[in-house]
Amino acid sequence: MNKAQDNAAIMVVDDTPANLRLLQEMLQAKGHRVLAFANGKMALNAAAKSPPDLILLDINMPEMNGFEMCERLKADAALKEIPVLFISALTETTDKIKAFSVGGLDYVTKPFQFEEVHARVETHLRLRRMQLELEKHNLHLEALVKEKIAEISDSQLAAIVALAKLAESRDDDTGDHIERTRTFCKVLAEKLRENPHYAGSIDETFIEYIYHAAPLHDIGKVGIPDHILLKPGKLTPEEFEIMKNHSMIGANTLQTAHNRYPRNAFLNMGIAIARSHHEKWDGSGYPDGLAGEDIPLSARIMAVADVYDALRSIRPYKPAFSHEKSCSIIRDNKGRHFDPALIDVFMTVESEFAEIRNRMDGGTS
Repeated sequence: MNKAQDNAAIMVVDDTPANLRLLQEMLQAKGHRVLAFANGKMALNAAAKSPPDLILLDINMPEMNGFEMCERLKADAALKEIPVLFISALTETTDKIKAFSVGGLDYVTKPFQFEEVHARVETHLRLRRMQLELEKHNLHLEALVKEKIAEISDSQLAAIVALAKLAESRDDDTGDHIERTRTFCKVLAEKLRENPHYAGSIDETFIEYIYHAAPLHDIGKVGIPDHILLKPGKLTPEEFEIMKNHSMIGANTLQTAHNRYPRNAFLNMGIAIARSHHEKWDGSGYPDGLAGEDIPLSARIMAVADVYDALRSIRPYKPAFSHEKSCSIIRDNKGRHFDPALIDVFMTVESEFAEIRNRMDGGTS
């Protein structure tokens, strides 16, 4: 016999003292621990305190019959997996069917032969041990899979950031713009979630996605010629039209990846941010002239983060503005460039923006 099945805790529930004593003695002789009860209510209370490995259950008992006890066991999440074997003098097919319908796994008719009872007990104990081992294995396998997925995810996110920084290095030697703006986006999203209007749109997944997708906002700049991207002065209207193409270049590049992985919500947000972070609340932005809440929420958040950081940074055509002046410009564009609700949020966290900018400053302001 498998020693793992020795010393199993077996509960026997029967209101006939002779049957209870006989089963108890026989099972103990096979090395099992036996918990004997003469009624279902006491047995349920005991099972709740210390769940047995298996239950042998009579049907005809006062107060609570075996069917009722089994139903209550199966309704309890902590007890429902315990195997139940009915041992009863009832021989009608309908009784046996009911025993199985309430969750019993086996049915032995009284008067019983102990060899039969013992064989069935050992079979169900073995099956239960195998089930527990399988569950344990599956939990281990699930944890292993999650660990591997996390490793893959981390490496993919690292590759995404590296590519985004490579694209940005053409017009920003430090790459700190990416790190600052993704942090600004996270701060804004976390604060905006407190607004009841946006509570249904922003959850932990949204916040995680926008933090990791934000670096993709200007990835399309890889397709802009150097003489425009690096021009030491203000762009002409014709040059600006070419510069505006970076939003579509970035979105189309990410869309190619999305076509291979259509269920990837992270890529969906990356596309929205890359394409729409230059849209304006009043509809005067590009590339699609979207207005108001037609602009994806992630892109509206990105717009505030991007403009704040750009205002604080040196550009060929402008000096770095102070935090106060940058905030004033953003506030003045509430309802024109920016989502009014987002600007209300921005003004509550502007000091945090200043602290982040100072802490992560790459020396451009």
